[in-house]
Amino acid sequence: MYNQTKHMATQLPEGTRSRRSGQSPRTKCPAPFLSKTYDLLEERDDDEEEEEEEGTSENGYSSGGRRRIVSWNSDGTGFVVWSPAEFSELMLPRYFKHNNFSSFIRQLNTYGFKKTASKRWEFQHDKFQRGCKHLLIEITRKKCEPSAFPAFLKASDHNLMTTVDENENENHRHHHLLLKEENQNLRRERIELETQIAHFKELEMKLMVCLSHYMDDNNHQNKVRRLC
Repeated sequence: MYNQTKHMATQLPEGTRSRRSGQSPRTKCPAPFLSKTYDLLEERDDDEEEEEEEGTSENGYSSGGRRRIVSWNSDGTGFVVWSPAEFSELMLPRYFKHNNFSSFIRQLNTYGFKKTASKRWEFQHDKFQRGCKHLLIEITRKKCEPSAFPAFLKASDHNLMTTVDENENENHRHHHLLLKEENQNLRRERIELETQIAHFKELEMKLMVCLSHYMDDNNHQNKVRRLC
């Protein structure tokens, strides 16, 4: 009898045995990258609720004149990175612990996102939509070789490197101007010091002449007194 009961227990379906043991099936969660990207957009959306009502123009400025960094598109079916430089500097370190925009794009491509505009960084995925966070669990990571990455990634690397080079050149020019200005200030100060030194030397000479005349007068008076 005991053996029959034990045999029946081993034949129970997996779900039945789990429920009887008090265990619940593991909840499936979306990938951390997708959750962070969605939360990033939702937070920016909440912070700029008034601008959302005003609308965002094609160049990323609201009708109120304020610049956006990243936001959902007008339909909520994708998102737009309006300013890659500010996005890399301010948003990526906060959510992803790095500031590499190209790496962020590679991650998007890995999960099947598509770049849908030629003149701006707009990305879409059928399961990535505003107000539909529950769909994120349906987005899966696809396997692809680095060589299969879309051409716009190379363009992104080139554009970012160009931007970095331009910033470095601008910094060098600014530093050169500062050094030039500092050199001119030092030269002007040197001339002023040399003028002051020359003036003090002239005063010293005058004092020496006066002292010499004074000493000569005293000697002459002493001789006259002796003769008297």
